[in-house]
Amino acid sequence: MTSPGSTSLLLTVFNTAAAGDAERDVSRCCASRPFAEAIVAGRPYADFEALDAAIDAGFAGLGWVDVAEALNDHPRIGDQTASGWSEAEQARAAAAPDDVVAAITDGNRAYEDRFGHVFLICATGLSGEQVLAALRYRLGNDQAEEHRIVADELRKITKLRMRKLLGG
Repeated sequence: MTSPGSTSLLLTVFNTAAAGDAERDVSRCCASRPFAEAIVAGRPYADFEALDAAIDAGFAGLGWVDVAEALNDHPRIGDQTASGWSEAEQARAAAAPDDVVAAITDGNRAYEDRFGHVFLICATGLSGEQVLAALRYRLGNDQAEEHRIVADELRKITKLRMRKLLGG
């Protein structure tokens, strides 16, 4: 984690990149077009705290359709085909005992049947057991509450990914 008011060379490069290049980079972190456009339009960012605030504001302006667009870029938790950031973010959950992985797989199906989209959780640092407990708990939510939680989990993932991308 960076100190308050910190910046990096990569953040400076991002601030000065062509809009299309910057939008492509933001889209790697969150595949919502309106979100990427808002983050790019808000440049330059003085430091990572300013970028974090812009991410929060960007998410506050998203509707469910925008969040759902971004979900299309996320693999299922525990999916063996996850790669890149998703694979690293899910590493602890993927290392869970076979019975936990099987329960997550079954829970993913139940969740998708109930809500119509992948179960999304900021899995960085979470064990398989923690992911499974959250999945089981969230299956009891209503649609409105789950939409709120999914948007917040996506926001957390996006912040982590933007920091990774930009050296923060």
